[in-house]
Amino acid sequence: MIVKKVKQMNNSSTYTLNFQEIDKTQLAIVGGKGANLGELIRIEGIRVPDGFCISTEAFKRIIGETPSIGELLDRLSLLKVEDRDKIRELSGEIRLGIEGIAIPQDIVEEIAGCLTKLGENDAPTAPVAYAVRSSATAEDLPTASFAGQQDTYLNIIGKDSILASISKCWASLFTERAVIYRLQNGFDHRKVNLAVVVQKMVFPQAAGILFTADPVNGNRKVSSIDAGFGLGEAMVSGLVNPDIYKVRDGRIIDKKISTKKLAIYAAIDGNTKEQEIEPERQNTQALTDEQILELERIGRKIEEHFAEYNGGPQDIEWCLVDNAFYIVQSRPITTLFPIPEANDQENHVYISVGHQQMMTDAMKPLGLSLWRMGPFHKAGGRLFVDVAKQLASPAGRENLLGAMGQLDPLLKDALMTIIERGDFISSLPGDEKPSFLAGIDKEKVWSDLEKFENDPTMISDIINGLQAELETLKQNIERRSGTDVFDLILEDLGELKKSMGDSRNLGLILAAVNAAAWINENIKEWLGEKGAADMLSLSAPNNITSEMGLDLLDVADVARPYPEAAGYLQQHADDENLLDKLIKLDGGQEVKDAIGAYLEKYGMRCAGEIDITRSRWSEKPAALIPLIVGNIKIFEPGERKRKVEQGLQAAERKERELLERLEHLPGGPEKAEETKRVIALMRSVIGYREYPKYAIINRYFVYKQALMREAERLVSAGVVREKEDVFYLTFEEFREAVRTNKADWELIRERKEEHKLFEKLTPPRVITSEGEIGAGRYKRDHLPAGSIVGLAVSSGVIEGRARVILKMEDADLDDGDILVTAFTDPSWTPLFVSIKGLVTEVGGLMTHGAVIAREYGLPAVVGVENATKLIKDGQRIRVNGTDGYVEIL
Repeated sequence: MIVKKVKQMNNSSTYTLNFQEIDKTQLAIVGGKGANLGELIRIEGIRVPDGFCISTEAFKRIIGETPSIGELLDRLSLLKVEDRDKIRELSGEIRLGIEGIAIPQDIVEEIAGCLTKLGENDAPTAPVAYAVRSSATAEDLPTASFAGQQDTYLNIIGKDSILASISKCWASLFTERAVIYRLQNGFDHRKVNLAVVVQKMVFPQAAGILFTADPVNGNRKVSSIDAGFGLGEAMVSGLVNPDIYKVRDGRIIDKKISTKKLAIYAAIDGNTKEQEIEPERQNTQALTDEQILELERIGRKIEEHFAEYNGGPQDIEWCLVDNAFYIVQSRPITTLFPIPEANDQENHVYISVGHQQMMTDAMKPLGLSLWRMGPFHKAGGRLFVDVAKQLASPAGRENLLGAMGQLDPLLKDALMTIIERGDFISSLPGDEKPSFLAGIDKEKVWSDLEKFENDPTMISDIINGLQAELETLKQNIERRSGTDVFDLILEDLGELKKSMGDSRNLGLILAAVNAAAWINENIKEWLGEKGAADMLSLSAPNNITSEMGLDLLDVADVARPYPEAAGYLQQHADDENLLDKLIKLDGGQEVKDAIGAYLEKYGMRCAGEIDITRSRWSEKPAALIPLIVGNIKIFEPGERKRKVEQGLQAAERKERELLERLEHLPGGPEKAEETKRVIALMRSVIGYREYPKYAIINRYFVYKQALMREAERLVSAGVVREKEDVFYLTFEEFREAVRTNKADWELIRERKEEHKLFEKLTPPRVITSEGEIGAGRYKRDHLPAGSIVGLAVSSGVIEGRARVILKMEDADLDDGDILVTAFTDPSWTPLFVSIKGLVTEVGGLMTHGAVIAREYGLPAVVGVENATKLIKDGQRIRVNGTDGYVEIL
């Protein structure tokens, strides 16, 4: 089919196409680089050196007619990223094999014909030089750039040299780095084909890269230009640092002029050579100011052309020849995080919901559309909240920054970088009440807090009320089907939102935050001690999340006396039917019942639980088995009771010690009395902080079970192929599919591909409507040399072996290990009973991991940027949870 299409476009050619014959529809024929060049040459006013492409049909023919290459590819397809030695060996064999294949004569003749048309001849007086460049079908795409993965050969002169370079380009599809990149990005080696671009060389006095969005902070209104003398290869290879120019709205806003001692130029006999720059030119601008602005205008024109084709902001290769700019490539910038959706042209500042919920993974469309606990905006499979209005109000700004400082100092500092620009947030007239406090009666909140001191049943009353609502929902939803299920869920979501916004609920959470802050601030001032509230929080009541970890210790106690059943758990942890097989073993029924009781209470939880599409523990109990096995291995019977008792005793000792020390201070009796009162308040309410999330996830699991029954009906009716397909529809689209018995399969397929891309992105804490990412930094001095800084959230200092774990089910812990991971939501709590310290990349003072670390008395440092990369699994580390840093020992 492809061959036929090529013939229609080029009457006599099967294997070659001139740039003028190429457009964006021919990616499968000419690869990403070739398709983009075909588009570039069509833009009026853009100079592109002429050339042609050798199509993927030539590559496929070469591979298809060489059985030995096919056999090597079969072996390569079985390897994984970790098999570096085998990848190196096999890819080397494939490259040698391809380079040794003679290009068939009919393909050679087509290439020669194209060279003749471009002016190639053998006359020694005026040889034409070419760049020969690889163009893979998985290259220069919106989802993956593959930049630098295949080879380019510059200043190639003569037909034979060009043919040899073409073979080398084909072979470069199987360099070790290209093979590993495809494995990491999920591309099938056999489905990626290679075209080759042959393009007339230009010999520039300067060259470089133009990014039509700032590649550092993502701002879409700022263009960034890298420029150096000669060919761009000197910068690409790292021989010189380029000049960097920043342009915004037709104005140069920043310049960094580097010392450029070397340049790469074309050699007379072909290929390239290094050349020293004269000392007087080394520190001069590679481009004049006028040229910088002209290039920026060219970039915006190219970006506009590609906006609908390959995703907006472009990474453009340019050359300056005789004061004229030539464009030799343009590709989408694939590393930019998408900007949250907005329906106006106003300035917006978005903060990440995932960083507050300790779940920064991408969510699927159904999960995104159902998490309706606030006015959210979507981007990159994540949720964001717009805080521009709060920042515009002096009172709102103070309130928001104060809250963020308590929760996540990096997020607060990132907001400050946006505020300090001075030109992005405009102040509201007067001092309007911040919208995020709308509907909350603050006076009632504080009056309820005072009531709580005299009414300790307040927490149990709220919990009982939420439990009653849950039971009513279960009964009602069982009687519904079809679109009635969706309507009931929407109705219940409204009720749930009211419950979570109740002043008593919010008041209790505020009481916990404020009481802990009061203790920490005053004890530090009066006694010079940091983080006193952490020890005082040990074994506090009403913490459903900490109980979840402790209850799993009880499950281990049930299994421990039965070696056959316990051994079976260890050996068959990944068996989906493990629980049913247990009952045939001695003690198996008892173990199954214990796990069943645990799932009855906690089975709605899982990693990333705010996304309703994630598999719950009740759906995949195997996720818990490694944790139970670990508890059996590490602990003795009765560990739950010991841990609770140890925590209570430690908290009581700490309280007595502080009160005794306060008594000896000026005004000591009054200080001690007030401190005792606040400690009692904090211990009473600090655990409740975890319950609202538990209540929400309970309701969401009821929703999910009902929705999955509707999905099964759609599968039976042939509307979708598998029930998980509905995860890629929004809640409204899913309802419409149930109503009409129709679904858009192509949309589902596109969403699946899009989700794979989103999974690779790292969400920012703060991003503006211009795409600028606010980068927060810790501002602390006097830390040990080489230490890694973070936020202290649970005091104490501990040393131990670092266990870098990215998935909870991969945990293999020993007593005394320190957990290092990206983030921990409540589902990770069962691991906390068997570790001695915690380090996470994401988190704040009141996020779940921090609360539970304090509850269990684990020294913890969170918000440690790139912790899972800087700390290697197995290294011995020291975690200072009092001052907020980690040392690698």
